[in-house]
Amino acid sequence: MTTATPEAVEIVYETDEPVLYEVKDGVAWVTMNRPRYNNAQNSQMTYALDDAFRRAVDDPLVKAIVLAGTGKHFSAGHDIGTPGRDVTRTFDRAHLVPDHVGRPGAEMLYTREQEVYLGMCRRWRDVTKPTIAMVQGACIAGGLMLAWVCDLIVASDDAFFQDPVSRLMGIPGVEYFAHAFELPPRVAKEFLLLGDRMPAERAYGLGMVNKVVPLEELAAATAEMAAKLAAQASLGMWLTKQAVNHVEELRGKRSAMDAVFHMHHFAHAQNDLTTGNSLGGVTGKSAAADNRGARDAGEG
Repeated sequence: MTTATPEAVEIVYETDEPVLYEVKDGVAWVTMNRPRYNNAQNSQMTYALDDAFRRAVDDPLVKAIVLAGTGKHFSAGHDIGTPGRDVTRTFDRAHLVPDHVGRPGAEMLYTREQEVYLGMCRRWRDVTKPTIAMVQGACIAGGLMLAWVCDLIVASDDAFFQDPVSRLMGIPGVEYFAHAFELPPRVAKEFLLLGDRMPAERAYGLGMVNKVVPLEELAAATAEMAAKLAAQASLGMWLTKQAVNHVEELRGKRSAMDAVFHMHHFAHAQNDLTTGNSLGGVTGKSAAADNRGARDAGEG
């Protein structure tokens, strides 16, 4: 008999500061700080991100927020294989959902991902202050969710965007399913079905990215954009965010995301029943090896 509950293992965090926080000239810089693991998102980091966004919202001197990542890559996605993978750990929750730990079968992942993935991303999208994602290197799977919840995206010319979970795991995209809103439908299907890397320049041409600059100019270009936001009235920017987000909701973004979240968890359950593993046996190492192989074969 299989179970969707991951095996309990010893959790070893490589840092007590998975997220760094600094305020400069009215801008809060929220920086993911797991460079050793390409800023893979465990729950430790997710809750630290939530704390940082809350801190920025509560500070009246902060007018804008930048989300960044230390090291070579913005984010390699959800943590599916580091010593700090903390799927089986209990955290103080931000939403009115129960603890996922100890729940049987598919209920465990379904409950956890309502909180740390879908729920958290929706919280951050609705932050009252304008947000900018500063993306370098890889922005893969769960990394897309972090970039997409931001109002603006500035990318370096070496950045790429990718969601290979359909190709690798048979799962229809990450939990915060914004693909068909960030991209034209046929391009979204290509992005998901093939799972190839999308270079920053193509993402810019499709309207998913606001600006592409050389890597050495990324921080300065992001700071310049943030400074323009910091000079504006907070209420006007909040109302502008709400106006555009409301249009997306009228187009069905939230209801579409709810529907795909359930498809996502049906796929997890199917993987568990057929392979004994909710990810279809994919690990961080195997996913990285697949990505390297696809790149070396001339993908993208």
